[in-house]
Amino acid sequence: MRKSRTKSLKPRSAALALVVAAAALAAGCGEKSEDVTPGNPQPFDVALDFYVNADHAGLYQAIDRGYFRDAGLDVRPQVPSDPSAPIKEVAAGRVDLAISYEPEVLLARDQGLPVKAVAAVVPTPLTSLIWLKGSGITDVKHLRGRTIATAGIPYQSAYLQTILERSGLSTNDVHVVDVMQGLLPAILSGRADAMLGGFLNVEGVDLRLRGKQPTVIPVNRLGIPTYDELVLVANSDRLSDESQSIRLFIAALERGTKAAVANPPAATKAVLDAGKGLNPKFTAAEVRTTLPLLLPSAGRRPYGYMDPRQWQRFAQFFADHGLIKAVPSTGDVLTNDLLPGQIP
Repeated sequence: MRKSRTKSLKPRSAALALVVAAAALAAGCGEKSEDVTPGNPQPFDVALDFYVNADHAGLYQAIDRGYFRDAGLDVRPQVPSDPSAPIKEVAAGRVDLAISYEPEVLLARDQGLPVKAVAAVVPTPLTSLIWLKGSGITDVKHLRGRTIATAGIPYQSAYLQTILERSGLSTNDVHVVDVMQGLLPAILSGRADAMLGGFLNVEGVDLRLRGKQPTVIPVNRLGIPTYDELVLVANSDRLSDESQSIRLFIAALERGTKAAVANPPAATKAVLDAGKGLNPKFTAAEVRTTLPLLLPSAGRRPYGYMDPRQWQRFAQFFADHGLIKAVPSTGDVLTNDLLPGQIP
């Protein structure tokens, strides 16, 4: 799925050096010791959430620049057969980390799967409500009597219900069609007047490049509690044994993400080289839109930080809509302890 290229290794950043020192100290204190050195890289499998796209710019930039090998890791991304597979793979111990979604972490924990989020990859919602210019829609209330395409994801049905109720409507006032991954064809063909479930940096960008002048509104601006769209997920039963390599991975990913933000053309090339059959024009535009979303606000939080209070509010939303049985303790679903900026 990606081209293998050899790059000269670059010196570790200060953050990565701290990770190495902390990991070595932890190993000396009884944690599982792993031989992770640039000369003997440890195989490290990462299940992607979807096919290669702009959300993975930091990952592939880190691979291209040798940051993971610099950290002693031979990172091997795996493209899933379907978006629900990655979190199951990490729960079963078949991969070291998975890229998944905050909603999926909550659902998996509610089902008893041993998973825990260890870093935010995209720390803001991408899922959006989208309609086109010329549709006659300028506000959610104008959706009355219209057809809305969705991806058929149960928790997004709760999003739609909440969005409509906020504007005095109900799901009885609209016609909902579940089109799975056919959101773009549905709205482009006129089969649907709007879509819920497209990403602002994917479908939103695609429609703009087609000259369709879409209105793209992330769901957290429509009454849904904000959340981390994409997160790194580990197996919670193996977390203590694998904390060293996960710290190293996150630190190298931070380096790759910062490099991508600093050089969008190089980030675009890394994604195109890794993906199969990606459109260069669309990918470049998606990368430009995505990169500003990958890093936390300057000086506020370390890279990858997940706000426990935010997760609590989002979990409450899920519980209120019957998507999970109870609101979990945030310590059961996430940890910030492995972030480079959080290491003592």
